[in-house]
Amino acid sequence: MTTGTQLQAGGAVAAPAPEKKNPIFTLLMVPAVGSLFVWMLVPLLMTIFFSFIRYNLLKPDVSGFAGFENYSYLWGDESFFPAIINTIVLMGSVVIITVVLGVLLAILFDREFFGKNIATLFVIAPFFVMPTVSVLIWKNMFMDPVNGLFAVWLKIFGLPPIDWFGNYPMLSIIIIVSWEWLPFAFLILFTSLKSLDQEQKEAAAIDGAGPLQSFFYIVVPHLQRAIGVVVMMETIFLLSLFAEIFISTKGGTGSATTNLAFLIYSLGLGQFDIGVASAGGILAVILANIVATFMVRLLAQNLKGK
Repeated sequence: MTTGTQLQAGGAVAAPAPEKKNPIFTLLMVPAVGSLFVWMLVPLLMTIFFSFIRYNLLKPDVSGFAGFENYSYLWGDESFFPAIINTIVLMGSVVIITVVLGVLLAILFDREFFGKNIATLFVIAPFFVMPTVSVLIWKNMFMDPVNGLFAVWLKIFGLPPIDWFGNYPMLSIIIIVSWEWLPFAFLILFTSLKSLDQEQKEAAAIDGAGPLQSFFYIVVPHLQRAIGVVVMMETIFLLSLFAEIFISTKGGTGSATTNLAFLIYSLGLGQFDIGVASAGGILAVILANIVATFMVRLLAQNLKGK
């Protein structure tokens, strides 16, 4: 008796016949898939359409097909390439800071100590704070050059206060965003570290491996997948970072903190040029897809290597 296979001549066993999908199940999926398709496709098509026409709310009499005029204008804008550079600098800095500190915190919390549960709560707490609130806390309570805690501490040591958002705007935003995303990296890395077999560490210690050797040859390879997930998720979300910049510096000083998302906002709602802003949105989508594809392939290769 054969189940799921058919015997051919000569005793060879044929591959099992593919199972037919239930048509009712496929039919039930149509509303969900169709709604998601419309939800994603319609805004994209509208953005593409607006990017090829002249559409400025301040000039309603100027209209018509513009071709690649909006893209050419955006490409020649003096703020475009600095915005891309700022986006990459901001994204890369936050990813590096959160991964490094996340690994160190995961190792620290991987052992028992007094007050560990309370300390863990404080570490993950920033992840549940809204970005708007986070920026206001840092801007008014910590980085204010007159009444902020940093200014008070500097005065205690006889040092002049620092105007963080005036003198170091990009660094200030990097600190704030890193504080927001550090709990995410910590949770992913700490959870991954919990699955590490302690016998490997004990065997390495018996063989004479020191803490640094154990870290680089056991802990880091084990966290490689988790680090890849953290880098991929943070990279995708940080490409569209906006609230922190809008509330703190509004893209200044000058264009020092203007990233691609804030530039699109400035063109669309600042200059009311919907056509150019739509062209910027399409370029941002292309950039996000390139980065996402690269990160997904990198993570897939990492998983295959394991």
